Amino acid sequence: MRQMAKMIKVLIVDDYAVVRHGLLALIATAADIEVVGEAGDGETAVLQVRVLRPDVIVMDLMMPGLDGIEAIKLIKQENQQVRVLILSNFGDESRVLAAIRAGAQGYLVKDAVLTDVVEAIRDVYDGKLALHPSVTHVLLQAMQMKKQEKTAVHSPSVLTAREQDVLKLVAKGLTNQNIADTLLIDERTVRIHVSHILQKLDLENRTQAALYALRHGLATLSE
Repeated sequence: MRQMAKMIKVLIVDDYAVVRHGLLALIATAADIEVVGEAGDGETAVLQVRVLRPDVIVMDLMMPGLDGIEAIKLIKQENQQVRVLILSNFGDESRVLAAIRAGAQGYLVKDAVLTDVVEAIRDVYDGKLALHPSVTHVLLQAMQMKKQEKTAVHSPSVLTAREQDVLKLVAKGLTNQNIADTLLIDERTVRIHVSHILQKLDLENRTQAALYALRHGLATLSE
């Protein structure tokens, strides 16, 4: 669990200054979150992450030059630990899926209640999914279609009992070390299990694994 004394360092990335300023004012009301920088485009965001080492990036997708999707990919190549929360005007399937595949842990549309943004920052920092209800619907529909195409491959039965235990804890946002502590096994063993889970289920990252667990009833958003 997150220590309340630990400030969550946030980088805001949006090409509209008014949006950045609005988010700055909003986040200033949260005692446990600190904005350490801002960027107006993807290229600047990549550079800022290298220097500022934020915990969470709140990022738009549609920006001039390097867009949000490509920026996430570059950032994640250099820093797997940083969490990405998308805040976009668009929640269509193509953009949502592209963001999740690139490594985003959260996706809100800009008509979300402002207080939801602060809570979403906390959630993705803690390793949880933070999804607008409409985005959750889009993702689960997409996964249902994929499941119908590859039913045998995507059945939970391809996982061992231990792998299913690990998947449930991944869906709860636990880190590999947290999972190791919970299951009383070595952290390296957890990493191996996670790797096998992703391979067997044809998934690209932990976010997709968590969504898979939701779709198959292995976890719920309320956990």
